[in-house]
Amino acid sequence: MANPHCPQEAEIIARQQESATIVTLTLRLTDAQAAGRFRFTPGQFNMLYLPEVGEIPISIASDADTPAELAHTIRAVGRVSQGLARLDVGDRIGLRGPYGRGWPLDAARGHNIIIITGGLGCAPVVPVIHHIHRRREDYGQLAILHGVKHCSDLIWDDCYEHWSLHPDTQVLLAADVCDIQWPGTIGPVTHLLDQLTLDRTDAIALLCGPEPMLRACAEQLLGSGMRAEQIWLSLERNMQCALGQCGHCQLGEHFLCRDGPVFNYAQVRHLLDKPQL
Repeated sequence: MANPHCPQEAEIIARQQESATIVTLTLRLTDAQAAGRFRFTPGQFNMLYLPEVGEIPISIASDADTPAELAHTIRAVGRVSQGLARLDVGDRIGLRGPYGRGWPLDAARGHNIIIITGGLGCAPVVPVIHHIHRRREDYGQLAILHGVKHCSDLIWDDCYEHWSLHPDTQVLLAADVCDIQWPGTIGPVTHLLDQLTLDRTDAIALLCGPEPMLRACAEQLLGSGMRAEQIWLSLERNMQCALGQCGHCQLGEHFLCRDGPVFNYAQVRHLLDKPQL
């Protein structure tokens, strides 16, 4: 990593409008040497800087095996994210990263994998899915569970269909509100857990999404016989420096930008009701 305090210039090389409020920007560092050195672990994030506007943390949603092209899926909800969502191919922004601790993929080798996401939470685990499919013999069965509030909120439906065609892979979708053409389950993502066909006792669960959903899913997994040490969460807080120095993302004794954003459930179960700063 270059100077962690100083953004490097990155150019938008692709733009995909996923929905009315969600866009995926694919970036490449303009410094060829820096681009060649850049590496990240699935689950890490970058800080994206829009000059004269501000900086926000965004998960890396692309394949870690092709780190020269960095995809970031952004929901336009605040000043910086709205500004980023208006950019187009050829525009340039600042990028710092990668930061944080990623998913425990080495420890998960040889185990079944359960991936549970909600809303836009799928972005941090897309690199995990790529990683597993490229190394299929290293892992057991894979289950991908995703829930949205409304069926129209679902993005990457082609990806879910593609993933479902892979061997030993189960894909389950849920929506709280849906139309008559919705092929998935009606209700919260927790309703999908009863449909799992893989053995949970030999599984590692990776969860990402709104914290109430994380807690509900984790507790239901515990109730089905899994241990807290088998469950991993990607948490969100108000990250500003990404270096564990400003304190805005502190959760108990942890700084999410430095010690996370991925945590074992046993580490943070007692902290999830703590308010954000």
